[in-house]
Amino acid sequence: MAKQTRHSATFKSQVVLEMLKEEKTVTQIAAAYGIHPGQLHRWKRQALENFPQLFAESQALKQQAQAHEEQLTALYAEIGKLTTQVEWLKKIWPQP
Repeated sequence: MAKQTRHSATFKSQVVLEMLKEEKTVTQIAAAYGIHPGQLHRWKRQALENFPQLFAESQALKQQAQAHEEQLTALYAEIGKLTTQVEWLKKIWPQP
C-alpha cells in the first residue's frame, strides 16, 4: 500500500501551472514529481473549475476590506469621543 502524501496548495498550483504551459507532457510532469497522472488531471480540473472564483473572491475581499476600514474609522472616532469625555470628567471632579 502506497503512503499518502499531502501537498500544499502552493505546490499543487505550481504543478498545475506547469501542466497548463504544455511544455512537457502530463506523464513527464508526473514522473518528475512522483505523482500519478490521474492525480494531476484531478488537480487541473479542480483548478479550472475554481478559476472564475479567483476574481469573484478578489472583489469580495475588496468589499470586506472597505467595510473593515469604515468600521475601524467609526471605532477610532468613538475612542476619541470617549477620551474627550474622560478628560472633561477629570477636570470637573479632580482626584484628591
